[in-house]
Amino acid sequence: MFLRVAALALLFSAIARVYAQEAFSDALPTSIDTNLGQLTPESAWLDLRQSTSRNSKTQNAPVWVEAVTLSPAQSTGDLSSKSVFRIRVAQPGADYRVLFFRLFFDDKPGQQPELVAWDESGSHVLRSGALGSGINLPSSDSVMIPISGALSIDIEVAGDGKTVRAAYLDWMTSSNVVHPLGADRRDVIPEPFSSMPPLDSPAQDVEHFGTVTATLAAETIQISGDIQESPAFQFGVETQPLAALVTFEVANPRIDAPPEIYLNGQDIGPVSLALPELADPGYRGEMESLVRQMHFQYTGWLRAQKIVPAANLKVGTNDLIIANGSGSEPSAIRATQIQLKYLWDKSDYLLRTDH
Repeated sequence: MFLRVAALALLFSAIARVYAQEAFSDALPTSIDTNLGQLTPESAWLDLRQSTSRNSKTQNAPVWVEAVTLSPAQSTGDLSSKSVFRIRVAQPGADYRVLFFRLFFDDKPGQQPELVAWDESGSHVLRSGALGSGINLPSSDSVMIPISGALSIDIEVAGDGKTVRAAYLDWMTSSNVVHPLGADRRDVIPEPFSSMPPLDSPAQDVEHFGTVTATLAAETIQISGDIQESPAFQFGVETQPLAALVTFEVANPRIDAPPEIYLNGQDIGPVSLALPELADPGYRGEMESLVRQMHFQYTGWLRAQKIVPAANLKVGTNDLIIANGSGSEPSAIRATQIQLKYLWDKSDYLLRTDH
């Protein structure tokens, strides 16, 4: 192996890594053969915030969303009681049997929401377990729910329920998908606005076609704009690489001021974010006084990457720091890893001579 990594995270709080809850893991129904002129059910965006502005309008929802109610927790002064949002949905047709449910919430420790689905007889269809990972940031998480007939979906959350912001619901179908045998197969919940799968963190260094991938830190780590309080990693390089790539996932980034990378004491610039469509409800606008431009955070996890100049790496120990961009709110990163590319015996390259 060309690389051995020993990651050292400084001045941060580590939180257990949790991906989106996959509450439904059986095979999805086959694709619906949609006839010409047949209407497909609309998706639903449900605003669950308990505060309304003067300009707010009555919320509209597709006909298959029959009711949305809130049972507030009794005021006990602690988090022992729960608030319950109940969403009643009706199956729009026999072909629609799996409901995609994405919940937007403030991911506070001890106040992580949970989804509980009931059928018409009052029997449990599923219980998702706690959503999110307690990173104390605005976030979102997804569940797939099997459904037959009418269904009530409860969002249970400790306290007054004000950490729950919204829900996005859509009906799912499936189709046969092929994938290369040589590639790792990843079971993921498809997101309506982005097809980027969660980032995998190999437990051991992996070498493939002359490229070594090594995990710097798999766990979730808080980051801020203060370099002194940002996570730092140390890793060793045995042979100078031709190219290097740092990759991680970031929660709640400001999309116009992504995290910055510092390597061996030098700022090598911001990362690039793999952004979903701007229609994604995960974007959250923020206005500041005396500033006319609205800024946007993404309340979920995004893939971040940065090409590291090979000349900035050195044989021996290297120091890497990830800090928030200027003006950004606190964020978190996970699945942090580095790839080093070396000359492979089948490498494709051109040798250009001076004319």
